[in-house]
Amino acid sequence: MTSKREEAAVGIFVLIAAALLIGTVLAVSGVFSAGGVSHYTYFKSAGGLVPGAMVRYGGMNAGKVKTVRVDPNDSTRIEVDFTVQRDIPVKTDSIAKIAVIGALSDNFVEIGTGTKDAALAPPGSELKSAETVGIGDIADMIGNLAPVANQVLVNLNQRLVELQTTTARINDLLNDKNRANVGASLGNLNAMLADGRPKVQMATARILPMLDDLKATMKQANAVLSHVDALVVENHEDIRTIVIELKETLFTASALMEQLKNTTDNNADNIDQIILNIRATTENVRELTDSLKSNPSIIIRGNNGKDRTPGEQPK
Repeated sequence: MTSKREEAAVGIFVLIAAALLIGTVLAVSGVFSAGGVSHYTYFKSAGGLVPGAMVRYGGMNAGKVKTVRVDPNDSTRIEVDFTVQRDIPVKTDSIAKIAVIGALSDNFVEIGTGTKDAALAPPGSELKSAETVGIGDIADMIGNLAPVANQVLVNLNQRLVELQTTTARINDLLNDKNRANVGASLGNLNAMLADGRPKVQMATARILPMLDDLKATMKQANAVLSHVDALVVENHEDIRTIVIELKETLFTASALMEQLKNTTDNNADNIDQIILNIRATTENVRELTDSLKSNPSIIIRGNNGKDRTPGEQPK
């Protein structure tokens, strides 16, 4: 009798445990939950999504995936049907995408919150989707970049070969013989400038007195013509016209002489400055030649040395 009671108790315990297990499974699957709002969307790849996967709205649990299947009307995309809780405000501009919380977690459908003023999506409506870049896609992109990287390396190698050729040509150009020739040419130019400066100054000093004398002569001629004009006022009209034209010519010549004198006075300092600038340029060219001979790579990397103003002596 006791054994029958024990068997009956064990049987009842097994039935209760099985009922609890079935109820738990059904509760987890959402059978006992209130009916949700259905929506669907399309993806190029399901990304391992399976029915029963979680649906999140703004990061919080909002529903479940019902079915994952190939679109009957377009075999190039996957149709995902899902439901969300009735209190979830899915908007018409909400974007659905496949996401994952961690590297070891299952994929789920993430629904964006949309914009504040957008209307609610009607039940059974399609939501826009955004494809998620997976690890496989990243690997494909890296594989596609490999030929580009190889071509870049080939081009870089060609540029290095050309750079070596250019460096060799510069070294050949700046050999001892050419360097001596450039130095001699610069020395001759410097000597010519040094000899020509005093001559220019002497010529300028000689021109100025001549201009002053010519100006005085013009004034005297003008006075003489004035007297002549007075004498011929009552004579023939032709003579009067000739005297007037001659007087105007002398005025014009006097003005030209004055302009020439002013130009010479104003440019005396400029001539000196030009000579100094040419001399400074000669020194800079000589220094550039020495720098290129000692360090040809300065053409590529540049030199951050302090600039010198024209006329300043090198330190």
